[in-house]
Amino acid sequence: MTKERKKTPWFLWPFVALWDLITWILQLTGRIVAATLGLVIVIAGVLLTVTVVGAIVGIPLIIFGFLLMVRSIF
Repeated sequence: MTKERKKTPWFLWPFVALWDLITWILQLTGRIVAATLGLVIVIAGVLLTVTVVGAIVGIPLIIFGFLLMVRSIF
């Protein structure tokens, strides 16, 4: 299925361009925040895994943080 865009009238084009710019900036910011949060979660998971008792919680944290970083790329 292809997404069809309706033709924008010429006098509304500046608003459409501004809206597209704002959405692009928000998407980029969200990806950076997700990657940073994923890295912090991985580090916390590694620190918990160093203690043998914390490995039960640390290993799932490492996996979750890694998946969050991968998700921020794609």
